[in-house]
Amino acid sequence: MAKRNEAKSVTAARRTGGVAARQVGRPPGGDRDADATRNNILAIAIEEFSAKGLAGSRVDEIAERTHTVKRMIYYYFGSKEGLYRAVLEQAYDRIRSLESVLDLDSLPADEALRQLVKVTFDFHNKHPEFVRLVMNENIHHGVHIAQLPNIRERNRTAIATLRKLLDRGVKTGKFRRDLDPVEVHMTISALAFFNVSNRHTFSNIFGRDMTSPKAVDSRRESVADIISRWCEADS
Repeated sequence: MAKRNEAKSVTAARRTGGVAARQVGRPPGGDRDADATRNNILAIAIEEFSAKGLAGSRVDEIAERTHTVKRMIYYYFGSKEGLYRAVLEQAYDRIRSLESVLDLDSLPADEALRQLVKVTFDFHNKHPEFVRLVMNENIHHGVHIAQLPNIRERNRTAIATLRKLLDRGVKTGKFRRDLDPVEVHMTISALAFFNVSNRHTFSNIFGRDMTSPKAVDSRRESVADIISRWCEADS
């Protein structure tokens, strides 16, 4: 009953705006304050969901850490699941945005591929929260990411960029002709992902510190070599 009443109050606030909106915690300073508050909630929610998963995270704790109230989070995101989906969307937007600003066309195809691999590797290494979010979402069989309306279109752009790069390499004789850009993308992601997702188990099992700068640099070069040699044309 309490949740039903709370949902009704949020819905009423959204419809009426103004005073009602402020009653559920909407910032009074206008759109700029609203954006800042929303971004702050997302930043903390990324930490919470990546560390505890969807089931283990609590909206109360996120509200406390953001110095807001629970109803404000519901105002912006509708529900705990809505907040989780917003976190997933932002996480994928970050890596896709990073790829989109790379000036790959200015480099020879083989150098551009190595650059793309290294940037992807570095992103995963610097953002272990992204890796944990993806792992958590796979536990849920991807049901939440499937509800993001633009997720496939964003990822099609990444594949189109890679396809263009591979086609350029084929024309110049650098790459073999039978490369599938989705397969190449998946392999790059897998190698970058694994270095983060399994670094603690590997460090303990094999007695190597996979988080040291030396180990990270060495692994980055190895991953770039693996992808480059897989894609290169037969001599």
